Amino acid sequence: MKLTYIILAIFFWLQLMIAGSIPILSLLKAALPQDTIITDTILSDVEIAAEPLPDTVTSFQESSDREQQNPWLWKVNYFGKSFKLVNALIITIVISTASMIILLIIILLNRTRMEREQKLRQYLLEKYQTLIVEYLYGDTVSDEFLKIASDRFRRQVLIDQIIDVSINLKGDSEHKLNELYNQLGLQDDSIRKAYSRKWHYKVKGFRELAFMNIRDANAEIFKALNSANEILRMEAQIALVRLSVENPFMFLDQLRRPFSRWEQISLYELLIQHNLSAPSFKQWLDSPNPTVIMFALRMVREFKQNDAEKDLCKVLSHPEIRVKHLAIEVAGDLNMKSSLEIMKRMYKNEEYNNCVEILRSMAKMPDPSMLGFLKMVLDKEDDVQLQIEATRAIENMGEVGVSALVKLMKSEYKNYNIIIRHVLDRRIN
Repeated sequence: MKLTYIILAIFFWLQLMIAGSIPILSLLKAALPQDTIITDTILSDVEIAAEPLPDTVTSFQESSDREQQNPWLWKVNYFGKSFKLVNALIITIVISTASMIILLIIILLNRTRMEREQKLRQYLLEKYQTLIVEYLYGDTVSDEFLKIASDRFRRQVLIDQIIDVSINLKGDSEHKLNELYNQLGLQDDSIRKAYSRKWHYKVKGFRELAFMNIRDANAEIFKALNSANEILRMEAQIALVRLSVENPFMFLDQLRRPFSRWEQISLYELLIQHNLSAPSFKQWLDSPNPTVIMFALRMVREFKQNDAEKDLCKVLSHPEIRVKHLAIEVAGDLNMKSSLEIMKRMYKNEEYNNCVEILRSMAKMPDPSMLGFLKMVLDKEDDVQLQIEATRAIENMGEVGVSALVKLMKSEYKNYNIIIRHVLDRRIN
């Protein structure tokens, strides 16, 4: 009712605006007596008009008559200037005002519709939750479900509620809920969304199919793996992990886009939350995608897959610095001593951060065979950080390393004595 009053008021206001847009000077002209003298300028104009007029005056009078018949063609003369654009400005103002009012009405109507849908959605969620619980503890499908199946909005609310309930279900209850989903034909809605051209519909469809364990759109999900849209790409990865029967990370073979750290963390959490069996990640240590190799390295470390030692040693010669750096770190964390000789040969040609990581990894897996190399680093390097890391690696060798450091302290070369004292000081370490 309020909206109707608003529209009527706007309508009458527009009528007044249009009526008021007619030039007022014509009304004043009609209201003044014909013999009224306005200004000296007008009198002079009258004297000039009394002179004989050329032939062109006739055409001018005809055009003036047409202008008097059409109020939109009237001109206002002020100090010899014409204000013919006034009418155009009035029309522009009226059109702009009308457009703003129409836009305001549309916004109000859309807001009212959204509020109504939100209230209806909240009501339906509570109602459907009750129906789903009754179905899980009963054997028959309520007639209410069949009524819902004919309305798209209500079907979507029901899909959302079924997914929310399925998160906490296992075993027979989860199987019954999947049967209800298929019996009502809701899987068709999810598949249609998965094949939609709009990415946000695709995301919703992928998520629904993954939760309900429906594999009919796996081909479309695989296509989204290399999408430029990061959100769509991540949802496709999560869906394929849930929908895979044998290897949940099989999609890594087809991944060409960068595999971000956030995507890696999300998949790892999914693996833990759903208690999925971790595959042997060494199979991806030779992937053409560097980010996939880095993910495989992290998973090898997380699940302590020491059988990947041989494949990991090959990664130490990878052309990308960041991949090589992570491989050095993982080798040290998993105590892969076969990588020590490779790191020793790498050290001379590596960039600074990788050199630091090599020394740290040697400290994690102390080996007396590296003593000579570490003493050379301590003696030849000028960088303090490299000297400290080499000294710590020597100390971690136990008595052999400590005795070697004590001998170095007694030498006449004093530059690294402070560093050795610092490392051996138990109050600091």
